[in-house]
Amino acid sequence: MAIDLSLAPRRLSRPSVAAGRSGLDTATAGLFGLVVVVGAVTIAWPSDVAYALFIPLAVAARMVLPARRTLFVFAAIAIAYVVSVLDTLHASACALGLVLAATMALVTVVDRTHTQAGVTTAVGGSMLMDLRERLRAQGRLPILPSGWNVESSVQPAYGDSFSGDFVVGNCPANDRFELAMVDVSGKGTTAGTRSLLLGGAFAGLLGAMEPQRFLPAANDYLMRQGWSEGFATAIHASVDLASGDYSIGSAGHPPAMHFHAGSGRFAPVDGVSGIALGILDHQDETDFQRARGRLERGDALLLFTDGVIEQPGMDLTQGVDRMLGHADRALAQGAKGAATRICTTGNGGLADDRAVVVIWRD
Repeated sequence: MAIDLSLAPRRLSRPSVAAGRSGLDTATAGLFGLVVVVGAVTIAWPSDVAYALFIPLAVAARMVLPARRTLFVFAAIAIAYVVSVLDTLHASACALGLVLAATMALVTVVDRTHTQAGVTTAVGGSMLMDLRERLRAQGRLPILPSGWNVESSVQPAYGDSFSGDFVVGNCPANDRFELAMVDVSGKGTTAGTRSLLLGGAFAGLLGAMEPQRFLPAANDYLMRQGWSEGFATAIHASVDLASGDYSIGSAGHPPAMHFHAGSGRFAPVDGVSGIALGILDHQDETDFQRARGRLERGDALLLFTDGVIEQPGMDLTQGVDRMLGHADRALAQGAKGAATRICTTGNGGLADDRAVVVIWRD
C-alpha cells in the first residue's frame, strides 16, 4: 500500500527562536564594540562631548537587550568610563559620570516590569501593539444577511489603546446571530489584558452551546481564573434572523433597549436578571433569567455599558434618559453610524470605557 508522505508528521524547526538569539548576540557584541570605541575616543580626545556618548549607549542597551545582558553592558560602560577619565579628572567629567550613573539606574528602575517579564522594552512595545490588534480583531462583528445590520463602537477611557469593554459576535448558523457585550472590572490599559483573555474565551463559547448556557459557562470560566478583583458584567443576545425573535440574558449589566419603529420609542427589555460574572460559583441557567421579544421591520436593539450612562452626581435613571435622547437623535439621522454617535456622547466621557451596539432590521 502506498503511503502519502506529505501527511506524515514532521518535526518542526524553530527558526524564529534561533534568529532571535542570533539577533541578541549581534546586538550585544555591537554594543560592547561601541563601548570600546567610545572609551578609546575619550582617552584620545577627552572632552565633555566624548564622555556624554556613554549615556545614549546605556539607554540603547536597555532598549534592545534583556535585563541580564543589559547589566553586562552597563558594567562595561562603567569600566570604560572610569578608565577614560583617570588621566583627566575634572569637575565636568565627574558631573557627567553622575549623570551616566543616574541614567543607568533610572532606565533599570523604570523598566522593571519588562525586567520581571524577561523581555526588552522594544519587544514589550511590539507585544502591546499585537495585543491591541488582537482586541480589535475580536471586536469585528460578522456581516449579517440581507435585511439585518449590526454596528458596534468601543471607546477606551482617556483615549487609551486598551479597553475594559469589549464585544464579540458570530453567526453559528445562517439564521442565527449571537453577540456578547462585556464590561471587565477596571479601565483602559489595566483591564486590557483581562479583556483579551476573556474576549478569546467568550468568542469560543459564543454559538458553541445553547444561548441559555452561555452566561453560566462564561461565569465558570471567569471563576477558574482566580482573579482577586476579576469580575465582569455581561449581556448576551441571540437573534433568530428568519423570524426576528430574540432572547437576552444579563449578568449584572445595564438593560438592553428595544426601539419600536411603530411608536418611535425605546422600551427596556424587562425580565432579565443575573449577578455579575466571577462572583458566585456554580451558577446554572436558572440564575440568569432571559427575556424574549421580536424585532419587527424597522426595529432595533440597543446594548451599552455603564460608561455610557453613569456620571458622578447624576442619578442612573437620568443617565439612561439622557442616553435615550441622544439615541433618538442618532437614529433619526439613520441607523448606520448610530452606535458611534451614541457612544461618543456617553456620560462617562473620557474618564470611563464605553461600548455601544446597535442591531437593527430594515
